[in-house]
Amino acid sequence: MPNNPYVIEVENLTKSYGSNNVLKGIDLKVARGTMLALLGPNGAGKTTTVRILSTLLSFDGGKVTVEGQLLTGRENLVMMGRLYRLTAESAKARAQELLEEFNLVDAAERPAKTYSGGMRRRLDLAVSLIATPPIIFLDEPTTGLDPRSRIAMWEIIKRLMANGTTILLTTQYLEEADQLADRIVVIDGGKVIAEGTANELKSKVGNDRLELTFKTEKERTEAGKVLGKTVVSTDEKENSVTVVIKDTNTDVKDALEALAKKRILVQSMAIHKPTLDDVFLSLTGKQKQPSTEGEEA
Repeated sequence: MPNNPYVIEVENLTKSYGSNNVLKGIDLKVARGTMLALLGPNGAGKTTTVRILSTLLSFDGGKVTVEGQLLTGRENLVMMGRLYRLTAESAKARAQELLEEFNLVDAAERPAKTYSGGMRRRLDLAVSLIATPPIIFLDEPTTGLDPRSRIAMWEIIKRLMANGTTILLTTQYLEEADQLADRIVVIDGGKVIAEGTANELKSKVGNDRLELTFKTEKERTEAGKVLGKTVVSTDEKENSVTVVIKDTNTDVKDALEALAKKRILVQSMAIHKPTLDDVFLSLTGKQKQPSTEGEEA
C-alpha cells in the first residue's frame, strides 16, 4: 500500500474566468478510504473544483495531486451524474446515452486526460448535459478545433436546439454564428451595437460586392483611384479591390469600362453577397482576425 495517506491533495487552487475569480485558493485533502463532501451554495465553486480534479478543466494556479488511475470518460460522466443527485443506475444510463450522443463510446474506458482536444471538448459539453438543462451557455465551444471537429460540434449543437434546448453561444467565428444562431447580438466596446437575424444584419450592409483582382500592385493602386468612393476594401496580399454594386449588370459594366478606358487589365473578378464579415467590418470598422486552428478531433 502506498505510504501517502492522502489520495487527493489540493493546495492553493485558483481558477478565474476573466475577472470572475471562481476559486481563490482552495486547500483540501482526502484520506484513503474516506469520503469528503464539498458543501456550498450554487456558484460556490464545487463543480469547478471537481472538474479540475477529474482533468476536465485546467486551473490557473496551485497544485493538484490525484493518486491512481485517471478517470475515464465514462467515469467522469457517472461521477457528475451522482453529483447532480441521479441514482447510481440513472447516472450510468445517462452516461451511456451521452457517450453515444457525442460519439465517445469507443473511448469511454480511456482516461479523459488522453483525449484529443476535440474529444475533450465533446466530453466537457456532455458533462454539462448530465441533468438535461433547459438552458446552456456555450463559451466559444469550437475555438482551437480543426474544421472537421468544428462541424461535428455544430451538429451536436443543432441537435440540442432541435430538442428544445435554449442556448446562449459566444463565438469568434462569424461563420459559426451564421450557421447556428436564430438571432445575433454584436458587442463592441462593452456595448450592443447591432441585433437581428443573420439576414437582417447582412441587409444593413446592403449591397453585393464586386471583387476585382489585378496582376500588379501598380494596376491595383490605379484601379483604386479610378473606382474611387465605391471601393470598400483593398487586399494588398491578393492584389484586389472590392467595390459596392447596387445594380449587378449596370455597375459591373460601368466599373469594367472605367478601368478599360485607363488600360487597366482585370485578371479576375467575382461577385459576393454580404457576409457577417462585412457586417462586422461595417459596424466596428475592424476586420475580424482569423484564429489559429489545429487541435484534433
